[in-house]
Amino acid sequence: MRLELILAGHARRTPGKTAVVVHGKRISYAELHESSLRVAAGLRGLGVRPGDRVVGYLPNDIAFVQLMFATFHLGAILVPVNTRLTAKELTYFTADSEAGVLCVDSSSLAALDPVADAFKGMHWVVTGTPRPGQVPFGTLAAHAIEELPEIPLANCEDCMVIYTSGTTGRPKGAVITMANFIIMHHHLNALDWGLRADDVFLVTTPLAHRTGMARMMNALCVGATLVVMERFDPVQAVKLIEQEKVSALGMVPTVARMLLPHLRETAERCSSLRHIIVTGEAFPVEVKKALIDLLPQVALHSFFAMTEVGAVTCLNHDEQFTHAASVGRVTPGVEVKLVDDSGKRVPVGEAGELLVRTGAPGNFLTMRGYYRRPEETAKAIVDGWVHTGDMARLDEDGYMYIVDRKKDMVLSGGFNIYTKEVEQVLLEHADVLDAAVVGVPDAIFGEAVAAFIELRAGSRLDAATLIEHCRERIAGYKKPKHVFFVDNLPRNALGKVLKAQLRESAAKSVEHGAA
Repeated sequence: MRLELILAGHARRTPGKTAVVVHGKRISYAELHESSLRVAAGLRGLGVRPGDRVVGYLPNDIAFVQLMFATFHLGAILVPVNTRLTAKELTYFTADSEAGVLCVDSSSLAALDPVADAFKGMHWVVTGTPRPGQVPFGTLAAHAIEELPEIPLANCEDCMVIYTSGTTGRPKGAVITMANFIIMHHHLNALDWGLRADDVFLVTTPLAHRTGMARMMNALCVGATLVVMERFDPVQAVKLIEQEKVSALGMVPTVARMLLPHLRETAERCSSLRHIIVTGEAFPVEVKKALIDLLPQVALHSFFAMTEVGAVTCLNHDEQFTHAASVGRVTPGVEVKLVDDSGKRVPVGEAGELLVRTGAPGNFLTMRGYYRRPEETAKAIVDGWVHTGDMARLDEDGYMYIVDRKKDMVLSGGFNIYTKEVEQVLLEHADVLDAAVVGVPDAIFGEAVAAFIELRAGSRLDAATLIEHCRERIAGYKKPKHVFFVDNLPRNALGKVLKAQLRESAAKSVEHGAA
């Protein structure tokens, strides 16, 4: 089963139904299918063949969707790159994936000038106004439809290389297959959440990012309508929900926080909503409660997922408050085990590294592997088990709790301290807007806890008060020994806190007695 054939099926069954809406532009399933065939024929004219990589460095627009399906028609592999990433990051992804075609929007061309030499020998396909020697995307989209070669069954199931965020090193390209997408978004999500062809999805994040990609796949796999925002704006989001009768809203918690003030004023304009699908950071209970209070007709779904293994767990609507701190129970069909450093399973209630298995890599939910990295793939996937690097625990009822990243755990005086637990306690203080905890060297205990704090506007808070706040809520050995107040936590282009940078900063400050 292939994604482009699912699109073709919807084009036959509901040809006039709107598939995608972006910037007021609408394209039907029949038009999307036909235009993606035209783009595929144009790419084939540029020499793209099965297994070749095509980089899509495009803003949220219909062209991104057309390019994606065009690569599928050819048995080629799309490398989606978020336009919020820098030109330097783009050159790395392009070189690492050995891509032969770079598809960009003309608004990005000036930013790419300093690194243009890195793309020599590649075909540039440009949406908007291209420069001399570049191929207009419109020319591909206007190409005559031609009979494309039949895609071989062998070695053509790989459809994307999605790069991990790289918070601890150079990003790795996870090779994602047709089966990975179809089983997750066409089968499991639709069944678990009750998604239907008459749903209208609103995407608030970049399509090239995992969250936006997942909601796009949800919509187009079940034959629903996808509404895409160029960039998130809460006022525009409410307008689109009302105007397009949006029933399924995908977002990260940050979007929820930005949307809430507007929902408090005009929640009735969002009466069409029936699903809110949230992933990303831990979803704060107070935000969940506010959403459900304002939108009582909505079912709230949150889950824990990774690029390498898809959605591992899901917390459905009725569980959002009964197990608010949990990431949910394991997705049916997914195997998990929690192990200690020797690989032995830990008892229920104790934390261990989370290992996930969903069958042979590439066949179900688990990625094929890391592109051009056999050694790292062999370390990450052992006997089908993906070593996630996350520390988790399971309770007696099978609910999972992510307590930390293994690499972020602090070992102080022989005690394991999970930084996520300390961060959650810090965030309970009314004056704390955001917090990140890392370990720093300590002459007596080996490591000590250091906390970086963003304060709410106008707040005044000192380290001693904050440490006492922690002392009252967690064991004394877990409380921060060092507190650093910062204007903003350093984050990568996808919003993840750069803890390696914080560790370095904290170590230098502690060494020089700054905290």
